[in-house]
Amino acid sequence: MAEPDSEAAADAPLYLRVAAALREDLADRRISPGSRLPSERSLSQCYHVNRQTVRSALQLLRDERLVVTDRRGTFAAPAEAARTGGEPFVPVLTAGRPTFPGGPRAAEALVRASLVWEPPPAPLAPRLLLAPGEPTLVHRHTVLGPRGAALQRAVSWFSRPALAEIPQLSRYRRGRDCRQQPDLRLLYHWMHQAGLRITHRESVGVPPGPTTTTAGGAARLVVHRVVSDQHGHALEITDIDFSARSAAWTYEFSA
Repeated sequence: MAEPDSEAAADAPLYLRVAAALREDLADRRISPGSRLPSERSLSQCYHVNRQTVRSALQLLRDERLVVTDRRGTFAAPAEAARTGGEPFVPVLTAGRPTFPGGPRAAEALVRASLVWEPPPAPLAPRLLLAPGEPTLVHRHTVLGPRGAALQRAVSWFSRPALAEIPQLSRYRRGRDCRQQPDLRLLYHWMHQAGLRITHRESVGVPPGPTTTTAGGAARLVVHRVVSDQHGHALEITDIDFSARSAAWTYEFSA
């Protein structure tokens, strides 16, 4: 089995490093599709971590639909369940674990993302527990079609509590590490690891005015998402605008 890349991910939590090693094994077919993974105990011994770390890593891989678990154990997803890189982008919202823009279903070659520090729109500042004009971390994310047309645009503003409570976000301080193509796909897992019990609320609608369709005639939809902690404090506010012809919005619920 692959070993976690400790040099490349020195700051990453252990469960992310274990998940990355298992993901590499799955991608390189060292664990063949449909085959059973080693037990949690065997994995914990292999990677020198405790079983809770292994459980967190396997949960991440389940969220990415790379493995499935039943009463017999955990198995690599069948080959036919894998999604190809050329398949159209389909964002998925899961009731228990929502997907941050740029999640595991986005084709990497078609994504453009950036992080900046700037003030949010004035009406959002109080909800983010920011003073008027106070800058915060802002994530912009665009999904492009094969010909370069924007299929989806998203902008996320982070609150003062989010930057204080989530170590992986707090490292993106002003002027430090705000690089192009930042990878925030694991944001909601970071929140979970920080001990935050999150709730998310999405409002889906049609934008007002004459710009309700794209230049190609496809309908536009907008999503306003607020992710809050167990105290009701907003952690992240995201606005997403996408072409309904090019992307579907799917809700999955589990009992």
